[in-house]
Amino acid sequence: MQTPTTPVVKAVIPAAGMGTRFLPATKATPKEMLPVVDKPAIQYVVEEAATAGLTDVLMITGRNKRALEDHFDRAHELETVLEAKGDRERLSLVRESSTLATLHYARQGDPLGLGHAVLAAEAHVGQSPFAVLLGDDLIDPRDPLLSHMIAVRERLGGSVIALTEVPADRIHLYGCAVVEPSTGDEEALRVTGLVEKPAPGTAPSNYAVIGRYVLDPAVFDVLRRTAPGRGGEIQLTDALHTLATTGVGGPVHGVVFRGRRYDTGDRGEYLRATVRLACEREDLGPEFRAWLREFAATELSAERSPAAASR
Repeated sequence: MQTPTTPVVKAVIPAAGMGTRFLPATKATPKEMLPVVDKPAIQYVVEEAATAGLTDVLMITGRNKRALEDHFDRAHELETVLEAKGDRERLSLVRESSTLATLHYARQGDPLGLGHAVLAAEAHVGQSPFAVLLGDDLIDPRDPLLSHMIAVRERLGGSVIALTEVPADRIHLYGCAVVEPSTGDEEALRVTGLVEKPAPGTAPSNYAVIGRYVLDPAVFDVLRRTAPGRGGEIQLTDALHTLATTGVGGPVHGVVFRGRRYDTGDRGEYLRATVRLACEREDLGPEFRAWLREFAATELSAERSPAAASR
């Protein structure tokens, strides 16, 4: 087991999913490359890791994900064209993604779940603690969740997972944590167990696991012994339950996140995330918010019209 002072310097981003909820858009385009305003969703995640000081990033990919590697590589022909035009602003935007971090790539191979994808990172991570960031969860940079989790790991050792409180009628959609107060640390909860997507009415709490983890490398040995669970996949939640109940690799703590989070894994939430982020942009926000107000007023007026009421 690593000591609490062992620094976290590496990040793992699983990105091998097929994106079936966004078909047909993801038939030939990785879901991680779908734009949120004018940047692909995956870039927000890499930016978050880099801001937290994790500039050694391993991306776990699968077939038809070459666009991810291309996006974070240099685009010399495009850069040459923009430089010749004197378009320094767009040139800077194009180069930005290739300078965020040192990117490495590994293939998951068989689509056997999140736990299997994390296990594919073992050769790169070795015996160091590491962060896992899921691409469907975008965390607003004004709410530095990952940095907070790393600080908790440095104080308490073991593994740290991000939690959020959700309504009781939605907890069955998430991994759910069994928690108790943490001795001597008010910023974290002690996690004593986890349940992957509990049946309605059986959840032990309303604390849902969201897509940020800081993990002790002991998780790799546990994942190798973890049998396929819900959906026939190797669930990271099941491995974390083993860590929490056995103490292997140190304790498991949870950090409750109450900041701004954007879910891009669902079509409706993806659209809402795009609207919210666009509204907050200095270059787009004022004009876009004015259009939204006009659009909303028009739609509301149409709903209240006699013709709409008679339908």
